[in-house]
Amino acid sequence: MLTNQQKQSQIENYVQAYNAFDVAGMLQDLHPEVVFKNIANGEVNMELAGVEAFENQANQAKAIFSERQQTITQIDFSEEAVTIQIDYEGVVAQDLPNGLKAGQELKLNGRSVFKFAKGKIIEIQDIS
Repeated sequence: MLTNQQKQSQIENYVQAYNAFDVAGMLQDLHPEVVFKNIANGEVNMELAGVEAFENQANQAKAIFSERQQTITQIDFSEEAVTIQIDYEGVVAQDLPNGLKAGQELKLNGRSVFKFAKGKIIEIQDIS
């Protein structure tokens, strides 16, 4: 069983790898059966199961932003999960179907919930 400090370290490694567009680093602490959910305005708009699906999506997402930065502003530990509050900044790399234009800056506040199993991250929920 991981300590809170070990969980925090895995989360910080994941966020640092995300910021660096380092997909291999993002995968380092993920359980092979990881589940990823992106939730916007209360609706799940993406759900992935398994490290391969996560890796494929992470590689595709690298092309969306020319710059991106998640900053952890708060960490809350509970029995079931670790929740981080984040400030997100990114610069869109290409025109997107949702109307965002290349070069446009995006700033969001959100949170991510991490769950753990067998010493690895088993679930990530990105909520905005």
